[in-house]
Order: sequence, then C-alpha cells, then structure tokens
Amino acid sequence: MSIIEVEGLSRTFKSLLAVNHISFTVEAGEIFGFLGHNGAGKTTTIRMLTGQLRPTAGHARVAGCDVVNEVHDLKRLIGVVSETQNLYERMSGRENLSFAARLFGQSDRRVNEVLNQVGLLDRANDSVRHFSNGMKQRLLVARALLHRPKLLFLDEPTKGLDPLVAEEIRHLILELSAQGTTIFLTTHYMAEADQLCKRVAFLNQGRLVALDTPASLKVAHGQRSLMVTLDNGQSLTIDLKSPEAGSELERLVATGQIRTLHSAEATLEEVFIKITKRLAE
Repeated sequence: MSIIEVEGLSRTFKSLLAVNHISFTVEAGEIFGFLGHNGAGKTTTIRMLTGQLRPTAGHARVAGCDVVNEVHDLKRLIGVVSETQNLYERMSGRENLSFAARLFGQSDRRVNEVLNQVGLLDRANDSVRHFSNGMKQRLLVARALLHRPKLLFLDEPTKGLDPLVAEEIRHLILELSAQGTTIFLTTHYMAEADQLCKRVAFLNQGRLVALDTPASLKVAHGQRSLMVTLDNGQSLTIDLKSPEAGSELERLVATGQIRTLHSAEATLEEVFIKITKRLAE
C-alpha cells in the first residue's frame, strides 16, 4: 500500500524549474531515500509533500491526504525534521517538547515516552544550548514523533555530525522503521542511503533520473568482475565476461593461495556520479 503517491509534481520559482514533473510512490513501512546534489530539488519536494509549499503543477497524496486541499489533516499524520535545528535554545529539552505537545494535544506522559525513545530522558531538564549537535538532532526527532505520525520526513538528519553520533541517528531510524514508521529520507551520504534504504530515487536538476533498490542499481551499473587477493599480497582482477574467467578462477583456487575473493561491485556513490554525469554531458 502506498503512503505517498506523486504524479507530475512540479514547482517553479520565477524562471527556475526547481522540480520538474516527478512521479513516484513510497510504500507504507519502507525507508525511502531521496538523493541528489545541492540544489537538485530535494528540500523543495519535501516542502510540497508536507503542505508547506504549493505545487505549480501535478498532484500528490501523502498519508491519504491531498497536499494542497487537505493540509490540516495531513499535518496530524506526518512528522518533519528539517535540515535547520529550529529549537528553543534557552529552554530545556523537556520544555521544548512540552510546548510542542500542547500544540498536538499530547500529554506530559507522551513527552517522557519520546524522550526515552531517543535516549534523552536523563538529560531532559538540561538547557538545549548545552546539548551537542547529536543530542539536538535526537530532540528534533522526538518532537516530530510526539503525535505518533505514520510518516516521518528526515531532511539531512546526520549532516555535520561526527561518525559516532551519525551512527546513533541511523540506528534510531532503523528502530523507528522496525516499529512501523515510514521514513522519507534525504541525505548527501550515499553509504548512509545504501545502509538504510529499501529503495532510493536520484534527483538531478529537478528531474527524477533513477529509482530502484540500492542493490539493483549497483548491479546494473557495476563491473562484472572478481577481485582476488593472494597470500603474497598480489591483487588480480578476473573479468567475468571473459570466456577464460572460469578456468582462471579454478586455477587460482587449486593453488590454495587465495586470501580474499569478492565481486567488484560499484558503490551507490559511484552509481549516482555515473548517472548524473552522463545526463549532464
């Protein structure tokens, strides 16, 4: 069942076509990666899908709601974590959430639940200005979860975080997905998308240029070859398109000198660069 349905969605700013007639669906419960370079149209798309920006053309339904005509109902069903950390720095983490909870009609008990869910219950009464970037990011996720949304939009959730804190955020995303929350994720980190997402879409200059599972994209655009490392440190490449590939591999196995053997699979980042570079030529 699709929780997001997009057809021919476009947005123009004066003479700039920021999002160019894109169409796709997102299934309930999946982590969907929406990837692209700076200025590709990712944030503009999120703003349209969350009812913050009216499309110039096309239409979309999110969580069963039309993004233009049913914005009030839509906002009760989705959570949004924007790229900007828009928190009240002089207030405590609990005070930030309690303020938002009143707007959503949620109780203090729910505030404690989401603080515990993101691992901040023990720091809830500290001023946010003393929080690390990672703690602030977790607090933003907690705020977005207060009203138990069906769908969570995460715009660059690990941007600027150190590797350990970014891994904590990724683990939280996986936990939310396991609990049934659909995640719409934008990120510049292709390895992160590869790790988290069931499917990814590539946006280039406002156009949707690829949509598939990370594994399928890597197979389609990678090399058909094997990388072999021998005990003496020598590295060899076996071209699987070659008629001699089988006999060459058999010969190496017979020597008993193979230390490692793996496919020469493209990374998601290499696939993205390959596709977008080809389209720019």
